[in-house]
Amino acid sequence: MEKTLNRIHPVSDPEATYFLQVSWEKDLGTGFGVILSDGQCAWTGTVSEAEISREAADMEMNREKYVEELKKALIAGEESAGKYNFAISRDEENMECHFSYERNLKDASFRLGSLKLQKVSSPAEVVKELIGYCLDCLGRLQVKNEHLQKENERLFSNWSDAEKRLEKCVEAKEELESDLYNRFILVLNEKKAKIRNLQKLLNEAKEPAADAKSTRDSITTTQMATGRENDYDGSTDEESENLTRASLPSAPERRDSLLYSPDAIDTTPRRKRRQRTAKPAGTGAKMA
Repeated sequence: MEKTLNRIHPVSDPEATYFLQVSWEKDLGTGFGVILSDGQCAWTGTVSEAEISREAADMEMNREKYVEELKKALIAGEESAGKYNFAISRDEENMECHFSYERNLKDASFRLGSLKLQKVSSPAEVVKELIGYCLDCLGRLQVKNEHLQKENERLFSNWSDAEKRLEKCVEAKEELESDLYNRFILVLNEKKAKIRNLQKLLNEAKEPAADAKSTRDSITTTQMATGRENDYDGSTDEESENLTRASLPSAPERRDSLLYSPDAIDTTPRRKRRQRTAKPAGTGAKMA
């Protein structure tokens, strides 16, 4: 059986202190027992599973949600202080005690449940039981505290060892970084030297190529100039030939010029004269 013991203050008398013990078998929803005491008197009562279901139905609330509200109100104790109110009323002979518990809201409150508690004939036994329960809880808490203290010491020792190892790792990391940095500088310098050598070789290779290119350009320029001169000379020769040809007259023109030239010798009359001189000789022979 599980039990809890809480200290409550009723709404009717906030200065008064009551001790509320709630006990249950498996779950609070299957029913629970209540013991209420002010240190001098004690009252006891039980709540069945049927009464819990009836209260949930009267409030139109889901049963599981209602059981959760009961746990917060009766078991949580000081953790839910201010969220739940308790009302306690006793008769003149303290034979009966009416105990109720409510859930506080912003503007109102609703009753979760109530029950009538009967006075215990021997309240000293109840008080003794409550004190024993408190001592048992205190002993369990002490054992748990000792266990937690040992666990805390163990964790602190492990933390110290881990911190020392971490410091060593940090030192090793710094040394490794320094070594790698130095090696990187050497490699970088070697790369720079290689790059400079390659650039030097490239520049040296570019200079003959530039000279060859300039030589080719000059040769090409000379050839082009020579070609232009040859073209110019050829054109002048052709022009001189054309001029010579143009200055010389053609054959018909020369023939015409010879015919119509005043200095030309006329050969035609001579043939006529020759024919005239030959004719009388012929005629004379024919006549004889």
